[in-house]
Amino acid sequence: MIYAVGDTLPPFTIASVSPEAMKQWAVFLADPNPIHLDAEVVKAKGLGDRVINQGPINVAYMINMLTRAFPGGRITAMDSRFLDNVYGGDRATVTGKVAAIEDGAVTCEFVLEIEGRGIVNSGTATIET
Repeated sequence: MIYAVGDTLPPFTIASVSPEAMKQWAVFLADPNPIHLDAEVVKAKGLGDRVINQGPINVAYMINMLTRAFPGGRITAMDSRFLDNVYGGDRATVTGKVAAIEDGAVTCEFVLEIEGRGIVNSGTATIET
């Protein structure tokens, strides 16, 4: 697909963030932090009442949106800022728009939003097309 500056990218949605996937990612990431595995630990720390998604999973959601919008493209730069947690059961949607196009590279701005709570991550990425 050909994009122009200002165009919106197709959204990427996770209907319900999976606590079971968090368990699998904990092994893959070698991240045994109990806030990803045990809601009682999250409650005890005063961080809510549901397990908290690992940051790399949230980044993967954003990468999925970008790679679907630019099949065959290559992400050459990406940064993001974590603003809040993503919890088990949340409905998460990544949206983005084209901010610049220069010499075959497209720069996009994107956000990860949680239904009912708002933006929890924002960032930019450059994709070579």
